[in-house]
Amino acid sequence: MKILIVDDEKPARDRLRQLVDDGAQHQVVGEAGNGEDALAQAAHTNPDVVLLDIRMPGMDGIETAHHLNAMEKPPAIVFATAYDEYAIEAFDARAIGYVLKPVRRERLERALQQASRLSGQALNELAYETSLASCRQHVCARIHDELRLIPIVDISYFNADQKYVCVHHANGEDLIDDSLKSLEQEFVQHFVRIHRNALVAIDKIEKLEKTQDGKTLVVLRNDTQQDDNDRNEELLVSRRHLATVRRRLKGG
Repeated sequence: MKILIVDDEKPARDRLRQLVDDGAQHQVVGEAGNGEDALAQAAHTNPDVVLLDIRMPGMDGIETAHHLNAMEKPPAIVFATAYDEYAIEAFDARAIGYVLKPVRRERLERALQQASRLSGQALNELAYETSLASCRQHVCARIHDELRLIPIVDISYFNADQKYVCVHHANGEDLIDDSLKSLEQEFVQHFVRIHRNALVAIDKIEKLEKTQDGKTLVVLRNDTQQDDNDRNEELLVSRRHLATVRRRLKGG
């Protein structure tokens, strides 16, 4: 198998590389010291398995795994962790591959044999059980053979576009595979549903505006990209969601 090693500490990467090389059954195709570099390396090398540290500065291992799932051919994930016994139960309960630090050769080989591809739901549950932040700092769009990270703070709104979701952000628009329902659950603190096909960032809303025919529109802040078609077609507040939108805008 082709293996990508991801850890923010070089001695840990060196240890994993040595263990893989000693086994002579697998090939290390790259190393990365952080989550963003891991995504770039994975897109370039197409690994079968990613050996992924969980605790990393910036983008942690759980979020990195989420974004690796967006690849056309997602790699299997084996987490490297120094967690205590209680947290390890969360890995075992969900059949998620892991190795404990310091990594032993026998355990690594066993984990590689059992490596599997992870669902987003399994990753969210793992983050909750292990007290890691379950809310990502980015969403990921697949553009041809590349992965594009879009910071949550740059996003104005999501709207459903047939089987995809369109992300409207500071640098344009991109399609992602996440469902609107899963995005609403994950980012409930930052976004509010205005109708069945749209979620809007609360801090990007300037005000609600009544139209001549009695409808209610979301007006985004002046520094947020928005054209007339957006306002008329996608940022209409449904009657069902109007009370909730008003409450969330008041901080409720």
